[in-house]
Amino acid sequence: MRQKSVKNIKYYNPIITSYTAYYLSLRKHCMKKTASIIFRSALLVFLGVLLGVFISRDDLSEQLPVFSFKRADKMSKVLQLVQYNYVDSVDVDSIEGATVHELLQKLDPHSLYLPPRQATEVNERLEGGFTGLGIEYRLLRDTFVITQIYPGSPAAKAGLMGGAKIIAVNHKKFSGTGLTEAGIDKLLKGSKTAPLYFSALLPGDYQTKKTFSLKPGPVALSSLDAAYIAADNIGYIKISKFASTTDADFRKALADLKIQGMKKLVLDLRGNGGGYLNTATALADEFLPSGKLIVYTKGVHEPRTDYFATDSGRFETGKLAVLIDEYSASASEILAGALQDLDRATIVGRRSFGKGLVQQQFPFDDGSAVNLTVARYYTPSGRSIQKSYSHGIESYRNELAERMRKGELFSAESNLNDSLFTKQSPYRTSTGKKVFSGGGIMPDIFIPADTTTNSVLVNQLLEKQIFDEYVIDRMQPLLQTYVHADQFVKNFDVTDKTFADFLQYAGPLLKDVKLQDIKNSKPEIGTLLKAHAARFKWGNTFYYQTINSNDMALMKAITAVK
Repeated sequence: MRQKSVKNIKYYNPIITSYTAYYLSLRKHCMKKTASIIFRSALLVFLGVLLGVFISRDDLSEQLPVFSFKRADKMSKVLQLVQYNYVDSVDVDSIEGATVHELLQKLDPHSLYLPPRQATEVNERLEGGFTGLGIEYRLLRDTFVITQIYPGSPAAKAGLMGGAKIIAVNHKKFSGTGLTEAGIDKLLKGSKTAPLYFSALLPGDYQTKKTFSLKPGPVALSSLDAAYIAADNIGYIKISKFASTTDADFRKALADLKIQGMKKLVLDLRGNGGGYLNTATALADEFLPSGKLIVYTKGVHEPRTDYFATDSGRFETGKLAVLIDEYSASASEILAGALQDLDRATIVGRRSFGKGLVQQQFPFDDGSAVNLTVARYYTPSGRSIQKSYSHGIESYRNELAERMRKGELFSAESNLNDSLFTKQSPYRTSTGKKVFSGGGIMPDIFIPADTTTNSVLVNQLLEKQIFDEYVIDRMQPLLQTYVHADQFVKNFDVTDKTFADFLQYAGPLLKDVKLQDIKNSKPEIGTLLKAHAARFKWGNTFYYQTINSNDMALMKAITAVK
């Protein structure tokens, strides 16, 4: 039996999210006077968000119940939660006057309050699915255009496809009625039982209207972005998060790749901000022999808990490389740290984020929740990779930008010159190789960030979804000529004519961009345009297969396992 956690513990993405803006807006309303004035003001102004929970010291192996208290009691209950469950000893009285989120943020950067909507979205993302139609869309010239259909979803079963234009909903005109994304989201997330009737124009025949009946149902969210053979007998699997279904998804992808002749593997954890602790240990178990310590956790109120590998691993002997970067965090670092400490994999990329704190989620009856840090985790060699937050939240959040300013993302030498890594380290891998603590996982093979392109320009094009819009508007006839994705990925190239047409299409965004920056970014823009076209018709695997075609990090990882 695979060992399960005795806690309902989760690891969440530490990178700055939309929650930050939410709390900054609240903070503006809170007057910084005496603690007693703040306390009374907080109870009035933030009546809707103050919360609390009563924690008993019973067995926590079961899901924690949802509690309901009078709102006036919420602050004191949160303080009890901190007093009896927080990872370190805390002078609760000194922070009594803070609002709930400000209170939690005074503890560490990852203890936070989630309003109901955000709590639901976070949990759905990690639970591996939701109830809905299974549609991704783009609002283009007041028209609702479908860009992706989730496999096995109600939309897929109904026969809808990417590129479909929805012109009527429930037999009423929809296109050209002043649509907003908020309005479409409300429509798609409306009734969980009542069907929706879409009248659509499908790609290849935008003259004939067809009607589809869609009833909300289960929609699976895979945590695997891509899985394919990247080189002779070398497989590639990219994991975007550690959700409840990740281990099962991984096993299926691994089995498929083995059928195709895979004997070695590159696991891509770049950009993976974390997820469930149990999932991280389960995935580590796939690569490690029985009895190996994967990770352990402990805190002031949490006794040490060890997580060991079992004998059920599906890839315990093949050569393995793991790709990480500065956005790989939490559960990603648990996995990479264990494989590095036990000399099971070669770690390739850039230093990871540095999040070694364990959050437990405490839900409330209104759908909101508190994510409270209850422990720290330690890799098999005993190191904590949590970076310092002693200089405050803002400094912590700006740490990645500071790495860039110092040149760490671009130079291996600069990377190692950080004060964290120049002092003596007591930590060693199983074969005696020195490893570091206190600031993320340092890779075995360093890969600098690409400086040849104008990342601001490219990011702006991505944020404005210009690539998707161009594919919808200009590339669908071309895509119809390709039957198989492999044929498209192998043979299609963005020509100078197509590139010029794309620049004209994106015109307003480029008016203030220097011509040289556009020229420097041409290869990446061309790759992204091709990748978005591949994703539009064939899905994520072919998006990443295209993106990775000239990826230096992947090439180094492939070389490492040959």
